Amino acid sequence: MHLAHQKLFSHLCKDGAIVVIQTEYENLSPKKDRDEYTKYPIYLYPLNDIKHLSGKMFIELLKKEFPKLQKIIVGFDFHFGYKASCDIITLKDLFNGDVIVVDEYKIDNIAIHSRVIRSLLVDGNIETANKMLGYYYKIKGNHISGQGLGAKSFVPTINIETKRYLIPKDGVYVTKTIIDDIEYHSISFIGHRETTDGRFAIETHILNSSDNLNIIKNPVTIKFYTKLRDNKKFNNFESLKKAIYIDIDNAKNYFNRYKK
Repeated sequence: MHLAHQKLFSHLCKDGAIVVIQTEYENLSPKKDRDEYTKYPIYLYPLNDIKHLSGKMFIELLKKEFPKLQKIIVGFDFHFGYKASCDIITLKDLFNGDVIVVDEYKIDNIAIHSRVIRSLLVDGNIETANKMLGYYYKIKGNHISGQGLGAKSFVPTINIETKRYLIPKDGVYVTKTIIDDIEYHSISFIGHRETTDGRFAIETHILNSSDNLNIIKNPVTIKFYTKLRDNKKFNNFESLKKAIYIDIDNAKNYFNRYKK
């Protein structure tokens, strides 16, 4: 549900709706979260249920399920039908209503596509990904128990587990953590805890120590602002602890500088 999609949605009338062909690549905005990015109703068509349909059969399906359908809005590279064999010319031949074709949308001369955003997130380029999304990328998960070292030896963290989201590149990020609809300034770590137990973790520390909660309500949401550094292995706990405090200061400076 990025800015190029929003360009499509801007052509909808008040009675419009969004049809989503549901593929396995739902990890930028899983279906349960898409409603927050649009005011229009969303109708999901699992790809496996319709991929056998010819172009004509697919259009007939839409006309049957949306009997008042008068206009279809698509992107410039839209393909449909069995093995994506049909294009916009075919769509105009098969559909007797209006067909609106929206041109490719770019930011900083980069075309916005979901695959491009995924690649940016995998590379840890959060700020460019956010710019293309039109919002801050976020993941949701359930609170789980961590290794217990944070509260005892370093700083307290909230550990989460998530399965349906694309996880950004390993490293330390400036974030906001959302619990029970309240946003807290935070710093988050993604990756294997190289200096301690070596296990993969997603953990977040709320910057104001008075805001570190004893009771965590699920789900926990982490909203990403920028990346501070890559994950690394430190020689000892003291070096790790020193780096954590530097990360915390850098995150606080970020929020003070940009007034987020």
